[in-house]
Amino acid sequence: MTPPLSKRARLMPASPIRKLMPLADEARGRGIHIYHLNIGQPDLETPEPMRARLHALRDKVFAYTPSGGTPEYVSTVQAYYQGLGIPLGLEDIIATTGGSEALLFAFMACANEGDEAIVVEPFYTNYSAFATMAGVTLVPLTSRAEDGFHLPPRAAWDKAITDRTRLVLLCNPSNPTGTVYTPEELRMVAAFCRDHGLFLVADEVYREFVYDGREALSALTLPECEDFVAVVDSQSKRYSACGIRLGCLISRNRDLTESVMKMAQGRLSAPGLAQVVALGARELGPEYTEGITTEYQHRRDVLFEGLSKIPGVFLRKPEGAFYFVARLPVDDAEQFARFLLTDFDLHGATVMVAPAEGFYATPGLGRNEVRIAYVLKSADLEAAVAILAAALPAYCAARGIAPPPPSGEAVRQPDFSVPAES
Repeated sequence: MTPPLSKRARLMPASPIRKLMPLADEARGRGIHIYHLNIGQPDLETPEPMRARLHALRDKVFAYTPSGGTPEYVSTVQAYYQGLGIPLGLEDIIATTGGSEALLFAFMACANEGDEAIVVEPFYTNYSAFATMAGVTLVPLTSRAEDGFHLPPRAAWDKAITDRTRLVLLCNPSNPTGTVYTPEELRMVAAFCRDHGLFLVADEVYREFVYDGREALSALTLPECEDFVAVVDSQSKRYSACGIRLGCLISRNRDLTESVMKMAQGRLSAPGLAQVVALGARELGPEYTEGITTEYQHRRDVLFEGLSKIPGVFLRKPEGAFYFVARLPVDDAEQFARFLLTDFDLHGATVMVAPAEGFYATPGLGRNEVRIAYVLKSADLEAAVAILAAALPAYCAARGIAPPPPSGEAVRQPDFSVPAES
C-alpha cells in the first residue's frame, strides 16, 4: 500500500509564477518567442565587479562557510546599511539562501504551528508556500486597486487579530503591486504590532526601486521597534543576481537572531560562492543604483502608458519595485494566460503573465487580474503590449465574452470576485 503524503505536502500550493512553464516550453518548441512578464528576472547585467569576483576565485576546495555568513559578506551588508544611515551590529545579520530562506526562518522563529500571520493581499505568492511549510495560517487584509493597493485603515487590522496572531508580514515596496507605503502607514502598522505584542517581518528586497522622488522607509528606522522588527533582504533584485540565491535576515532582537542562527546551523551554510560574488557590491557607487532606478522607472512608464490604452484594462501606476497588478476584461485570468501560450501568437511571438488569483488568500479575489513584471527592455515591453492588445479581443471572441468598448469609452469593470466578507 502506498503511504499517504503529509497534510503539508497536500496543502502546498503551486506557484502561479511558474506552474504554466510547461506550456511555455511547448510554445517555444513550436518556434514561438515568449516575452516573459511573469517573473521578476531582470535582463540587466549583474555588475561587472561582482562577476569579476567569481572569475578571480582561486580556491581549490569549495568548503562550508560559517552558518551565519562569512565575515566578509556580513560586513558588506553592514556597510550597505550604514550607508543608508542604519547602524547594525554584525550579530544582527544572518546570511540566508536567498530572501526565501529568510522568510521561512522568520515564520518558524516567530510563530508556532497553527498560529496566524496577518498579510496584506495581494501579496508575493510564495508567502503561501513558506507559511504552509511552517504550519502558519495567513490571514489576509485586502487592499484595493482603486486605492493604489495602499493599506487598509487601522480598524481593519484590529478586526483581523485573534488569539493565534503572532506576526505581521509586509512587503515594502510591494511585490506584486509596486506600492510604496508611506511613513504614516508604516508607523500605523508598527503601533498595531506594539499594541498587540506581534512581530513585524518586513520584506524589503525592492528597497532601491522607488520612483518619482519617493523613498522607501525601512522598518529598521521605526522608533521603539527594535524588539519586534525583522527585515528580510536579498542580493537578487538589487544587483540582478537572482541565481546566486543569497539574502539575509536582520533583527536587533537577540533572542530572534539566536534562534534563527540555530536554524542556519541546521542547514550548515548559505551558498559560499554567492557570498564571494556579493563582495563585489562594495565597489559600486551611488551611480549604479541611480542608473538602474532610472531605467526601471522608464520601463514602468512605457508599460503603464501602453497598457492604459488597451480597452478594459485597469491599473494604477506603481510607485516602486518592478511589478503591476492589472485587471483585465476577462472571465478568468489563468485561462487567458494559458490561451496566450497555447492558442495565440502575433508574428510568431506571445507573452507570459502570472495569474493574480494565487497572490490572494481570499477565495475568488484576483480571478480577473494578472501580475506583470517590467524587467525587459523597452522595445520588448512595447512588443508585449501590442500582443496583449491583440490577444484580449481574440480571447473574448473565443470564450464568447462581450469585447470591451473602444478606447475612450466608459469601461465598466467586470466583477468576477467573491466579496472579502463572504
